[in-house]
Amino acid sequence: MRRNIGGTSPWEAQVGYSRAVRVGQHVSVAGTTAMVDGKVVCQGDPAGQTRVVLEIIRAALEEAGASLSDVVRTRLYITDMADWQAVGQVHAEVFGQIRPAATLVQVAALIDPRHLIEIEADAIVQTENL
Repeated sequence: MRRNIGGTSPWEAQVGYSRAVRVGQHVSVAGTTAMVDGKVVCQGDPAGQTRVVLEIIRAALEEAGASLSDVVRTRLYITDMADWQAVGQVHAEVFGQIRPAATLVQVAALIDPRHLIEIEADAIVQTENL
């Protein structure tokens, strides 16, 4: 059984994707940026954007019947490797005890030049709560 979870990104319909997709115990959360109500938030603040992104991911996971503690993998895309410590510190605040497998890479650009970070997450729910 597949369940698509929509978000509020203006690009979801245009590009044809869901904020998250749950199939069985697996939940995949799409690349998520610091976009709230159609506006980029925490401009110029990589730690602030990371907090916002992880909150959006948390909400998508909960809507899918999962939680941050179910996350087994994160992928972090940043536009400036100089921001890795600020981003990493926030990731550790959220996932320090969970310790998912993680990748952090620098990319040339994100969809909006004001975005400093984009994060994907994969979770495996321990129960079949659909």
